[in-house]
Amino acid sequence: MKKVKQREKDELRAEYKRSDFTGTLVRGKYAKRMSESSNVIVQKPEVSEVFPNEEAVNNALLSLIKLAQKTTRLTSRSTGRAKKLHAG
Repeated sequence: MKKVKQREKDELRAEYKRSDFTGTLVRGKYAKRMSESSNVIVQKPEVSEVFPNEEAVNNALLSLIKLAQKTTRLTSRSTGRAKKLHAG
């Protein structure tokens, strides 16, 4: 039994015309809204090899955040003694 060839789904039908669409057509009309609400992040291929899924990436980033928070602390203010020693 022969299979019927299907046209590609992305292909626009030949019988469509611009006049079939009401109103003005604006390219990228929703691009700004999509970029503001989108949470898609593109990784480099090297990163994708190390982290196979989103859970692995999130775990690594969360542990990095915790480490940074633990090691970051306020420094004590200089008493001025070091300045006097350097001055002579």
